[in-house]
Amino acid sequence: MTRTLYLFCAAAPPVFDVARVVEDAQARGWDVCLGLTPTAALWLEPNTDGLAALTGHPVRHTYERPGEPDPWPAPDVVLFAPATFNAVNQWALGLTGTFVVSVAAEALGWGVPLVAAPCVNAAHVRHPQYDRSVETLRSAGVHVLHGADTAFPWEAALDAAEEAWRPAAAP
Repeated sequence: MTRTLYLFCAAAPPVFDVARVVEDAQARGWDVCLGLTPTAALWLEPNTDGLAALTGHPVRHTYERPGEPDPWPAPDVVLFAPATFNAVNQWALGLTGTFVVSVAAEALGWGVPLVAAPCVNAAHVRHPQYDRSVETLRSAGVHVLHGADTAFPWEAALDAAEEAWRPAAAP
């Protein structure tokens, strides 16, 4: 059975690990579609052709043109990692100015499991909107990871995506 993971990345330093993360997800049996914020796409621009070859899908940061078919299969899980302060707040507020935030917002209505792993500095975490945004996403069913680890929790994020995908046990 093929399972499709939409891996959405914003521009934070952990995005530079994305090739390894894609390989880890594929080793877990995921078909990975990689979406980037515009700044993350700029940061990874020298590697996007290689990332597309690795995933077998175009790396996207914009929508397809009207009339063009969607180049990605439907997702089974959406994992937004790293999700920056900006991305978390835009997603929670429904401000869909970028492809990945817009698709993540739509996914709330699709009933697809959603996981977010923020990468936010301590000053941004203290901003009053951040807690409200995290609570909004959680109340909408998004599993938001937080931790005190110094390293970005890629493995925990993939574990959470795996757990979110598992169907509920039958009664």
